[in-house]
Order: sequence, then structure tokens, then C-alpha cells
Amino acid sequence: MKIVFMGTPDFAVPCLRAIAESKHELAAVFTQPDKPKGRGYKLIPTPVKAAALEYGVPVYQPLSLRKGEDAEEAMRILRDIAPDIIVVTAYGQILPKEVLELPPHGCVNIHASLLPRYRGAAPINWVLLNGETVTGVTSMQMDVGLDTGDMLIKRSTEIGGNETYQELYSRLADMGGEVLLETLEAAENGTLSPEKQDDSLSCYSPMIRKEMSALDFTETAAQNHNRIRGVTGFTMLGDKRLKVFASELTGSVSGAPGEIADSADFTVACGDGNGIRFLEVQLEGSKRMKIADFLRGKKLTKGEKLG
Repeated sequence: MKIVFMGTPDFAVPCLRAIAESKHELAAVFTQPDKPKGRGYKLIPTPVKAAALEYGVPVYQPLSLRKGEDAEEAMRILRDIAPDIIVVTAYGQILPKEVLELPPHGCVNIHASLLPRYRGAAPINWVLLNGETVTGVTSMQMDVGLDTGDMLIKRSTEIGGNETYQELYSRLADMGGEVLLETLEAAENGTLSPEKQDDSLSCYSPMIRKEMSALDFTETAAQNHNRIRGVTGFTMLGDKRLKVFASELTGSVSGAPGEIADSADFTVACGDGNGIRFLEVQLEGSKRMKIADFLRGKKLTKGEKLG
């Protein structure tokens, strides 16, 4: 099949590579415009653009698909290509109805959750924040709603008790490429069995905000652990900001919420009487490091209060 791929971040790259290295024709890639980064504000290509250029695939970066001259030009390009199907993975733009209806096989989205659960922009963060034990990837026939189209193929995976956002993100990205190839094969063979979503079972995963990373030790140890896993936690150690990238639960400890219960391994007491042990941290002005390395250079005091 002739395919146009639309995606932007690292998460979408395994899907792009899966198409490019398959029997299908990757005719073009659409991605978000390059963004300036660093002190020199140098324009940096999106991860999807960088990968597409490796394969010599034409790349288009319209500001919008919905209005203005960019949208008109994008529609002209899409009509000229005449794709059999459009694949969308974390593109970052809403597709108008005329794009959705252009290809004979429509537009297929790869979404990082088990729909109808966790529709929206940040499903991987929210399954961790909510302490879910299972998640997965769903391919979906796109419609004009937000992640509301018919489900095509699902694949599930268990979430590790200490698994972090970056770890789960990487696993689901690779799984997305596998689900996509399976979906394309079924679409080509006419063996897809679309399933309507039950809206009563749905929940939404909104964008993550910076303030959500603040640890609150009056909450339970599990809530703080899930916050660290889902969005990276932060607190104050003395007068310096401390980022926490990984943690584990320790069970019952003594101490008021926010107090260091064990200075030898950086266990902190939480509001439910249980502890959370930090495994990887970064103190303001220092580099990110495993807790053993951190404790070699930083002396903690039992009863010292964080936050």
C-alpha cells in the first residue's frame, strides 16, 4: 500500500521505521515544523523528520492542516500523492474531515493506551500516575472526535512496579510499530474487524503541567512513588531543589511525613506511615546520579525534613 505517515516525537519513530522497512511504500512524511533550541536558537528537526531523511522520504511541515495557505498546500500534496492510507502517531495536529476522508482505507492512529481508557495527550503519564498495572497500544480508525474512532487491533502489556515513564514510553513505542504492521496487513487483506468504543468506559489523559511534579509527603508513599514514575518528582533538600527520577516502596517506617527515615539509603516517610526510597536523583547544581553515588558525596541526617 502507498502510505503517508504523520508523526513528530521519538514515540512515532518506530512506526515510521516499521513502514519504511516493510513491503509498503512510504510516499511522504508530515511532521511539525522545526523548533529553535539551545542558546543559539538553532532550528532542530523533529525526531520523525530526522528518521525520514535517513530513508530519503519527502518531508512536509505545514503549520496547520486546518486553515490558511499551508493547509491548502498540504491538501494539494496529499491529493497528488493519493495514498491508500494515512498513518498518524503523535502528530500533534488535529486532522480535518477532508484529510480523514481522502484515502480509501482512511486514517489510522496508533494510540498508547488500551482504548477507550486514557484518551487524550498523555496516556503513558496518567497510567503511571494512577498506579495502573496493565496498559498497551491500540490502533484506531480515526474520526472527527478525540481518540473516539473504532478500535482495530489492541496489544496489552503489564507495567512493572517501579517502571518509569521513559521505560514504558520506549516499550510502547516499539509495540506501536508492531501493532501498526499487523493493522496494515489486515487492512490490505480486508480482515480488519472494527470495534466501537464504549464511551461509558472512557477516561481522559490531559496534558501534563510542571506543577504536577511536586512531591507531597502528606500523601501516601504509593502516590508519591507513582508521581515520580509518571512525571519525575521534585522536592527541596535544604535550600536546593532535588529532582527524583526513580524510587521504590519500602513498607512501614517511623517519622513524620517528609522526614528522612533512613539516612543510609535515602528513605523518606510519607503520610500513610510507609516509606519511599529514592533510587536516582539530581540535586540542583549537580548531575543526575544513582543513589549510592549521591550518598557518597552528600551526608543526610535522620529526621531531616524535605519539602
